[in-house]
Amino acid sequence: MTNQTQQSPAPTQQWGSRLGVILAVAGSAVGLGNFLRFPGNAAENGGGAFMIPYFLALVLLGIPIGWAEWAMGRYGGRKGFHGAPAILGVWCKGPAGRYLGVLGVLIPLGVYFYYVLIESWCLYYVFQYLGGGIGIDPAAAVEAQVKTTHGFFAEVTGANANGALLTNGVHPIVWTFLVTAAANVWFVYRGLSKGIETVCKYAMPVMAILGLVILARVLTLDPPAGTTGQTVSDGLGFLWNPNFDKLADFKTWLAAAGQIFFSLSVGFGVIINYASYMKKKDDVVLSGLTASATNEFFEVVLGGLITITASVVFVGVALTMQGTGGTMSLGFKTLPMVFAQMPAGNLFGAAFFLILFLAAITSSLSMLQPTKAWLEESLGVGAKTSTTIVTFWGLLGNAFVLWHSRNLIALDTIDFWVGTFFILVVAAVQIIAFGWIFGVDKGLAEAHEGATMRIPPIFRFVIKYVAPLYLGVVIAGFCVFNLPGYLTTLFGDGADAADARLTWLFLLATIAGLVAVTYVGAGRMRRLGMDIDGRLPAKD
Repeated sequence: MTNQTQQSPAPTQQWGSRLGVILAVAGSAVGLGNFLRFPGNAAENGGGAFMIPYFLALVLLGIPIGWAEWAMGRYGGRKGFHGAPAILGVWCKGPAGRYLGVLGVLIPLGVYFYYVLIESWCLYYVFQYLGGGIGIDPAAAVEAQVKTTHGFFAEVTGANANGALLTNGVHPIVWTFLVTAAANVWFVYRGLSKGIETVCKYAMPVMAILGLVILARVLTLDPPAGTTGQTVSDGLGFLWNPNFDKLADFKTWLAAAGQIFFSLSVGFGVIINYASYMKKKDDVVLSGLTASATNEFFEVVLGGLITITASVVFVGVALTMQGTGGTMSLGFKTLPMVFAQMPAGNLFGAAFFLILFLAAITSSLSMLQPTKAWLEESLGVGAKTSTTIVTFWGLLGNAFVLWHSRNLIALDTIDFWVGTFFILVVAAVQIIAFGWIFGVDKGLAEAHEGATMRIPPIFRFVIKYVAPLYLGVVIAGFCVFNLPGYLTTLFGDGADAADARLTWLFLLATIAGLVAVTYVGAGRMRRLGMDIDGRLPAKD
């Protein structure tokens, strides 16, 4: 047996500043989930009742697993790795972690397939509101306004038929999509510091300022004549006063945990990649906590208070709760009715959807970086080549989802499996690797390198026992309550089932490509003498 020595590849990209990496990670986390998914989940699951399991999941799952992911990424970077497969191979000490880590590349790439489309919807709504709105008559009956918002959304998304946006003429949303996709490609080509970091440094403050302006307006609203008569206080009460009966519903706890994972980008494959570009003495504990706190500000203070409070004031609690039914409904279907009733509603509508667009683009820019890094270290290609491959791969996925738009089946299938279920799997792999395979004490020691604050001792117990058990219950509940419906659709009859199966074929082709790259990359890195199985400590 030959002696294995560690060898690192050529110098890689680095962040321009610690603030830059915090804003980039926060930008990745702050996205459509904060302004669309969180308010919808909270409204659907009882408002205040949802917030109790939400904050428990934040403390017992989101923050500790996030700390673990930051530490894992930085340690992997010290050994010369930047892709989730290689880093999880090190922490899991073998090929099992490496191939499970493929999911850490699939998730951001797969979500990118549909996320850029939603991003373009947001930009299209901005243009529509700047041009006079989306055609809602504020004097019409609520039923007529609902019909208008649903019809406009179906037209923009092409939900009536596959290829609807490209047949009988090209719908203007397609041009908006091309502009959005081009912007993503441009900034990804510019790299970490000049691209992703620069966008986040400017976009995050703009989002915060616009959000605070809209929040101030929402908190000073008076109930318009002819509405339910419910006030801002009713909206705040709905969000913060718990209905304890809802806590007996396991789906409320499941939705809260799922929201935390989706929102914080934990298990998403982005944090582990971003942290790998940090130096040994860069503080991952405070950086992780700061990124999480920034995300919670945008999600709870801006996303929740703006969306739910405004909706309750103008359409009441009942219609706010009925305006859920998916990630998009409250934002794209209910809030336009609110803006139609609000003084200067078109201006505030444009500002709100501009926030959504900025939140979306700071997230989508992060989604290609993990795949790009993995291609570079696995195939030994340069940045331009890897960026060309990954942007083409992303555009191919965008085109697939754009064409297969009927009932948004393709989008929903990828969102459920890749953007929800696989995230839980990767998070489970990470917390088990950190707490049990690598060892919780060694893991915490790595996290504390260069830390100005230490992780509280109680979190040793949380990371080793509570988080894995809690996550196991969440995954089991997810399989019981959520999985059967999607399996019925997938293996059923009819057009929806056919679209779901076709989407899975596309995903399987993507997975096969990533596994092949992983196999080739493992051989290449082993030949370079790199410690791909984590047998040696990092030497720096």
